[in-house]
Amino acid sequence: MVRRPVAWIVAVVLFAEGLGIAALQWFLGVVVDRQDMSLAGLDPDVMSVSSKAGGLVFGGYFALCGLVALLVALRDRAPAGFGRILLISAAVVHGLLGAFAWGLVGWTAFLFMVVVLALVVLLLMTYDAQAGPGEPAGAAPDGGQGDEDSSAGGSSAGGSPVTPGPAPTTP
Repeated sequence: MVRRPVAWIVAVVLFAEGLGIAALQWFLGVVVDRQDMSLAGLDPDVMSVSSKAGGLVFGGYFALCGLVALLVALRDRAPAGFGRILLISAAVVHGLLGAFAWGLVGWTAFLFMVVVLALVVLLLMTYDAQAGPGEPAGAAPDGGQGDEDSSAGGSSAGGSPVTPGPAPTTP
């Protein structure tokens, strides 16, 4: 019920953030290029190109994470494999950026990073194991009912044991 809207919001936020990061880094590269000053003997052209390249790479990373969130929203399925790894890494990056933003920029930037972190984590957590078509909502993945207890050994009807049976004792 809340999964698809969260996935859409995460996709839009990550696309906007990728565009914003790329534009900011490009702007910083242009500023460094126009000042024609060196920092500790570094060539200003190298610093300018490095800033622009870093912005494009970082912006592309966020855009790729936004694409994964967009595919999750369109398919209404959990991200798997490389997409899940990308979203987890985006959550970690937002946590680190939030920590740095608190000290360097202020609490408003920190708040933005934490909100994006919360949205990415919510996207990852709302798509857990769901009942497939034709299966009752309380069914266990092996076909047995997850809430029922059986009499012998704690095993469901035809399934694997939910809890191990009592350990044998010797006199």
